[in-house]
This record gives sequence, structure tokens and C-alpha cells, in this order.
Amino acid sequence: MTSKLPNTFLNLYSHGFARVAVGVPVCRVADPAFNAAGTIAMARDAAAQGAALVAFPELGLSAYTCDDLFHQRALLDACEAALSEIVEASRTIPTTLVVGLPLRVEHLLFNCAAVVAGGRILGVVPKTYLPNYWEFYEARQFSSADNATASEVTLNGSKVPFGAGLLFEAQNIPFFRFHVEICEDVWVPVPPSSFAALAGATVLVNLSASNIVVGKSGYRHQLVSQQSARCLAAYLYSSAGKGESSTDLAWDGQALIYENGDLLAESERFADSAHLTFADIDLERLSRERMHQTTFGHSVRRHGAEVAKFRVVPFVLETAADQALPLRRAIARFPYVPADARRRDERCSEVYNIQVQALVQRLSSSGISKVVIGVSGGLDSTHALLVCAKAMDRLKLPRTNIIGITMPGFATSDRTLLQARKLMEVVGCAAKEIDIRPSCLEMLKDLEHPYASGKPVYDVTFENVQAGERTNHLFRFANSSHAIVIGTGDLSELALGWCTYGVGDHMSHYNVNGSVPKTLISHLVRWVAETGQIGDAGSDVLIDVLETEISPELVPGDSANAPQQKTEHFIGPYELQDFNLYYTLRFGFTPTKIAFLALAAWGDREQGSWPDGQHVTRNQYTVADIKRNLGIFLDRFFRTSQFKRSCVPNGPKVGSGGSLSPRGDWRAPSDSESVVWMKDLEKVPDSL
Repeated sequence: MTSKLPNTFLNLYSHGFARVAVGVPVCRVADPAFNAAGTIAMARDAAAQGAALVAFPELGLSAYTCDDLFHQRALLDACEAALSEIVEASRTIPTTLVVGLPLRVEHLLFNCAAVVAGGRILGVVPKTYLPNYWEFYEARQFSSADNATASEVTLNGSKVPFGAGLLFEAQNIPFFRFHVEICEDVWVPVPPSSFAALAGATVLVNLSASNIVVGKSGYRHQLVSQQSARCLAAYLYSSAGKGESSTDLAWDGQALIYENGDLLAESERFADSAHLTFADIDLERLSRERMHQTTFGHSVRRHGAEVAKFRVVPFVLETAADQALPLRRAIARFPYVPADARRRDERCSEVYNIQVQALVQRLSSSGISKVVIGVSGGLDSTHALLVCAKAMDRLKLPRTNIIGITMPGFATSDRTLLQARKLMEVVGCAAKEIDIRPSCLEMLKDLEHPYASGKPVYDVTFENVQAGERTNHLFRFANSSHAIVIGTGDLSELALGWCTYGVGDHMSHYNVNGSVPKTLISHLVRWVAETGQIGDAGSDVLIDVLETEISPELVPGDSANAPQQKTEHFIGPYELQDFNLYYTLRFGFTPTKIAFLALAAWGDREQGSWPDGQHVTRNQYTVADIKRNLGIFLDRFFRTSQFKRSCVPNGPKVGSGGSLSPRGDWRAPSDSESVVWMKDLEKVPDSL
């Protein structure tokens, strides 16, 4: 293996990301040469750290607070000279600079953003909306972009595109097309960037000055977050910092980078020195979201006249695509579970209440007041039982309307059996215990299975006879009790096909856990324990369940408390497989990108974000571990398991991470191949 392959694999640009930056320099009012020098120095720093684009504040070459000095020729000439210095310096700076300056065009003065890369000016964008209220008097000095008649302007001896409808596209960085607007442009009901996004811009850049008053910082967050979410885009926002005139105003130098509504990075405010704020934006994710959200395409057609006004300016940007450039972005190890304790509790409460409400509705609409559930003493059935208990409380029905049945078999451990008994006692349901071994033995005799004649043959038939017998009891009890069977199988098991077709972890009358991944179920059970949702007495047994190793308990082990089967030995660790599931189902990423993200999250701590919280594991995985387990996931998910998902029972979708219901988020053929995914996985190096 060559050294280039691992470096390419470790380079964020190879996986649809692009590093961007917002620079807040220290400026001097009406000193363009000083301001240009600071801009160039920061641009070199941004490029050295791999940024493809760096945006600076509005009117940064002159300073925003020049007022009527903007009509002085000496200042305007100096600004154009400063821009020329930046253009010349950009020949050796492999990044794109977006800088602000006042510019004369056909006897009018415009508040502009100049886009510079590779020793040339790619285009100039004038500001459209000029505030002229409260402390702002921009219409006194400047003209709106709407007043411009020229589509080109001569700068630095060359003609360059001019106008508000410019899009800049780096042809060697997939999906990297950006648009520039200036300050007030995003504060209006329909910002220019909205149409730019419809015209294909994935990155929206705002050069702002934006003085600070009480409450304005929070409003900027709301504004930028919502615009990036509506446009399914990244949004870079700058504001002026130290050096602007404080005659009547103050400046905090806030820089923000959002992606589809999520804050990726924010600068320190009121800083005494120049500072850069970086973020790695996922351009592929933005493109995929637009493709997936069909109404985005509808908006493009509906506003076709506005979209058609945009011009694309192509350019090629030198990047370090063949060098290692690790991701500078927090990748959560548990994408289904927030790392922040407060948000995690909110998520658990929301999911739990969705499950409970859905079950309440199903019982109410069917006119059925009883449920039957198999209680194994394991994680999934425990949580499903908790949901049933709360549903009965909401319906003002006794919990004895829950018929909990534990059915020990040939490999049931003493631990899980005791936990099942305690759970049913704590919940207060009608508890039944049925030893299924005699009936299973009769079935094995009918099948002429070797075990029936005393031979220790533990094959799939041996396992499924037990699973089927349990299911048979559940459905017959439901028949005789005018009840419905509540399913317990979770999203992770469905994804991996780790469920027996037509039996309890696959089939039921209603499955409350069907769209809840295993990693989230464990947090839900702990949250129920810690918040006393079913009473304080049940906390201890719930903690015991959480500490029980996951096993189907169908093959006898060496002792009653040592099951031979350990689920994660067969299908890989759920914490890693849930990670793989999220990025496969939610975004449709390639295996190479998923492996890159997993290494950032689960590999070296410095490469990614380790979620905090006392209940989060501190495991680490090598690239070989990641590749091996991802291979298990891909083959099971795409090739062997869809037929089980094509007939799952009804159940509520709980999160935007997706479900596998054929009536909802996932429709796929049952006889597809996994070859294209496995072939892509081969690109992942075996070691680094």
C-alpha cells in the first residue's frame, strides 16, 4: 500500500467536505493599506490550515464607520490599491478571499464584496439592501445593487463580472458553489441568498459589519440558523471587530458558521486581536438533502425567473487533496443520542412520549384495552414494557391489563429470568411464567432433531423452535384475552436482520420499538430509571438490565449465568453499527465516507468529538476495526435482511434519523446485492 492512499483517505476534501473560515481582523478606520496587510496575513494563515474560502467583514478594507469619508477620492483610490495588493498576494495563497470595499462604478458608489483567488478578481458583488434607519445611514453614501446597470467592471486592468447575481464555483471541489450577500441583505423577508440557493449555491457568505447592542448576538444566531436551514446550505457570517470607530457604536466581531440550521463554529466576541473561525462543512450532505427534499426542486421551478438571473463564475482552486487533512468538525459517537445531558434527557422524554402516545392511539382506535408482551429480562422487552405501563396510566386503565409473560427456555440465564420476574412485579402487570422446554422438546421430536434424542446439536432449528414457541404463546394469549401483542424488536436489529422471521422480535400486532436504535433504548431505560417514570422502586432492576450483556439466550452455555451467545460477537458492537446505520439510512453516504467519519469519532480522540456524560463508553476503534464491522453491516443491511423489513408491523417513527418501515422511510427490493457498497469499502485502507 502506498502512503498516498491513507493520506487521501484522511483528507476531508476526499469525502465531500470543504474547510471554510471567517476572519475578523483588527482594522484602522480609513487606512486601507493597514487593513489589506492584516487581511493578507489572515488569508495566509487560513490557507495554511487548509481552508478553501475565507470571508472578511463588510467594507473591511476601508472600515465600515467612515461615513462621509466614503465620498473622498483619496480613500476610494487607496481601497482599490489595497485590493490590488490582495490580488497580487493571492497568487501564492491557495484559498478564496472575500473582502469588502467601497467601489465606484459608472458614477455610483457601491458597498461591495470582491472575490479573489489565484491572482485574479473573480467577481464583485454589490450590496442590495441599504439600511437607512436607527443608527444606519448607508443610503447617504451608497447606491443599491438594483441601481447598477453594468454587468462588468474594470479592476486591476481586467474586466470582471459585477452584480448581485453572481455564483462562484470551484470546479475541482464537488458541490462547492457559493454566493455572497452583504449584511442587511439577510435581514430582509426574502434575502438574495434564498434565490442563490435555488440556483445551486451550497455555501452562502455574508460580509457584515453589524454593530453590537443588547440582544443582537442572539438574533444573529436565529437569523443565520434559519436561513441556512431554509436554504439547505452552509452560511458564513462575519461582523466587524476591534478598530471600528466607537463614536456612536460598539463592535463585537462575532463570526458564525452554520450548516442546515446547526451551529458549526462561533468566534470569541469582543476579542482584542484578529481571529479566524474555521469549520468543515459537509457539501455532500447539503446536496443530498436537496435531492431528498423534493419540495426544494419544486421551489427551483416555481422561482425559475429569479434563478435564471444568476451567472456562474467558474474557477479552479489549488487544494491539498493528496495530503492528510483530518476533519475539523465534531462528529458525535452516538448520532441518535445527544452528548449534552440536558438535551439527552429532552430527547429521551420526547421519544418515550411518542411511543406512549402512539400505543394509546392504537388501543383507543381498536377498542382493545389489554396488551400481551414477552418479557425476557433483556433491554428491548424491558423498554417496551415500560412504554406499555405508561400507556395504561394515560388511559386510566390498571396495569394488570398488561399481560407480561416470561418464557424460560433451554439457555435462559438465572439472571435474566430473575430480572423478568422483578420487572413485572415492579410494573404491576399481570405476570405469567411458562417453561417452554417441554413443548419445544415435542416440536424437536416431531422434526426428528438430534437434540430430541439427547445429542447437543444447537443449530438454527434448535434456536428457532424456541423463538417460535414463545411467539405462538404470545399470540394465543392475545386471542384468548382480547388483547394485542406488543413487539419488542428495535431498529438496530431490523437493520442487521438480527431477528427471527415471523417471531416475537420481528412480528407482533404493534411494535413500539421498531424505529428506536439500540443505543438510544439503553439511554431511554436509564432515563426512566433516573426520573422515576414507573416509580422509584423499579430503578435498581432497570440498572441491572442495562448491565446485562446482550444475548438471545437460545444456546446453552457452560453455566446458568454464562450464555454461549453474545450478540455483539456476531454482528459487531451496537454503538458502532448504530453509527453506520445513521449515516447509511439518513444520508446515504458511501462506505468510505462513513469509515472516515467513524475514525474521526471513534479513533484518536484528537480527530473528533468524544461525547461527555457519565453513561458514555470510552471505547476506541482502529481503522481495521471500523472497516471489518462496517463490512458486516453493509452485507447484512443491503443483501440479506430486507425481506424481514418488508413486512414489519405498524409502529411509530420517533426520529428524523429514519425508520425502516416499508410504509415510511425505507423502500427497497428484498433481492438486491451489496456488491457496490462492498467494492467501495475496499477503498478504505486496512491500516494507517
